[in-house]
Amino acid sequence: MDIRVQNVRKEFSRYPALNDVSLGINSGELIALLGPSGSGKTTLLRLIAGLETPTAGQIFFGEEDASRRTVQQRNVGFVFQAYALFRNMTVLENISFGLKVRPRATRPPAGEIRRRAMELLDLVQLSGLEKRYPQQLSGGQRQRVALARALAIEPKVLLLDEPFGALDAQVRKELRKWLREIHDRTGHTTVFVTHDQEEALELADRLVVMSRGAIEQVGSPDEVYDRPNSPFVFTFIGESSSLPVKVENHEVWAGGRAVGLPAHDDVAGDSRLFFRPHDVELVDDGAALAGVVVASRRVGGTRRVELEIGGSSDRVEIDLPFDHPAGERTRIAFRPKRWRLFPAA
Repeated sequence: MDIRVQNVRKEFSRYPALNDVSLGINSGELIALLGPSGSGKTTLLRLIAGLETPTAGQIFFGEEDASRRTVQQRNVGFVFQAYALFRNMTVLENISFGLKVRPRATRPPAGEIRRRAMELLDLVQLSGLEKRYPQQLSGGQRQRVALARALAIEPKVLLLDEPFGALDAQVRKELRKWLREIHDRTGHTTVFVTHDQEEALELADRLVVMSRGAIEQVGSPDEVYDRPNSPFVFTFIGESSSLPVKVENHEVWAGGRAVGLPAHDDVAGDSRLFFRPHDVELVDDGAALAGVVVASRRVGGTRRVELEIGGSSDRVEIDLPFDHPAGERTRIAFRPKRWRLFPAA
């Protein structure tokens, strides 16, 4: 099921939570809505679900304008962070609930409902737990039940709102891999909200990066990570360092000297240089950025050092091999291997 969000605006008490947002989602795609708190990602998800009505604009399911249709009419499956399971129902009863409450004309026979629920239990790897109650399950198992319940109604679209937010880091990693496998097997059009960039980069076919009620960038994980189109996206996705620089004669200058980085024609004058701490090369001489070590800490198998650049108050972080001999006040020269320049704010 294709979804098209067209010039949607949503206001709460005249506060614009979304401002002229447009987005196309392809059938069978897994899309991540990613952004900080207050960026509008959950509001956009709730509008797609039918839990909110747009102040302006339209939402299409295929060629049909679904903007004023209810959740039931849209036939969406929704998974919440807090599971929202019925505590007085068994696992099997929770999964079967959406089918049992359908109007009589579209309700499957009891035997078919049970068969479908048992198949979904197997799909989410919870076979044998159908008689347990939610309080007898771990957090990861409860979220699997919530997903099975959403899938039971055979939704056109599957929507997930911070589905792993209440789980510890190790369980989150396990369920991320599992959710991707489920998506690939079922082929549902899936939209999930997260503020966890690692989760989004690992799971999604495309990322929708949001800020202040607008979409900043849409693209594959590689496109958004490697080619961010704004300072916000560069700093929000992955780790980054930045420095004020000047662009003259198609070269980047810092501290009054060229640093060995070319600049494209569309950037000139006061600018800001962005790069990833891990994406640098150390140099012994020649044009480069240089600074002295003011702090150091271990990050996995590398050592991350904070450098004070050129005796100024500007500081950046770069990664060094763990056995690099650099100590405090050691001078280090380096160049980013990949970088972006943006006009100074």
